Amino acid sequence: MAFGERLQEVRRRAGLTQEQFAAELNVSRQAVSKWENEQSCPDILMLPLLAEIFEISIGTFFSSDMSDNSGDTE
Repeated sequence: MAFGERLQEVRRRAGLTQEQFAAELNVSRQAVSKWENEQSCPDILMLPLLAEIFEISIGTFFSSDMSDNSGDTE
């Protein structure tokens, strides 16, 4: 599963719209849409914040197994 697909999946599981998620990150809804559609990527420095918001490890975004959600944000 690609990063954008995984991001969309965890966002939806958290019950957040793109607008709500974008507001938490202080970015535009269009930025979130581009991330989810693999047109661009968030800055690497945002990864710890993304993991914190969804209470998953950074590695979960890049894992093929969604069960890797230990909450470890290292």
